[in-house]
Amino acid sequence: FTLNDSTGKPISLSSLKGKYVLLDFWAGWCKPCRMENPNLVENYKKYNMKGFEIFQVSLDQDKNLWVQAIAQDQLGAWKHVSDLQYWQSAPAKEFGITSIPANFLLDREGKIIASNLRGPALGQKLDEIFNN
Repeated sequence: FTLNDSTGKPISLSSLKGKYVLLDFWAGWCKPCRMENPNLVENYKKYNMKGFEIFQVSLDQDKNLWVQAIAQDQLGAWKHVSDLQYWQSAPAKEFGITSIPANFLLDREGKIIASNLRGPALGQKLDEIFNN
């Protein structure tokens, strides 16, 4: 799928093929999502040079809230997209998202190899992938 980033530029998930990608559904208004963001930042810094990317899909409705959350949580290093359609977001429907945070770890071919990796589980899975 392809959605616009916060500047209106379209970005497709498939543009990251060849890398391990965490497809992360979140929103600026979602407290559990915001609490998980430092974990994403830490793992991104640790594994990005080894071929790990994050593609965050926001279920926000308010663009300003979304952009502020990206800045406040220091998430600017990776790709962010949203159609600002809240729970009606096309990718959220496509992936069956009924609550957030929710994520899927995709392999280099784009196949889902794990889901809902939060807290230490994300780092453990990435360690298993990149250090074995």
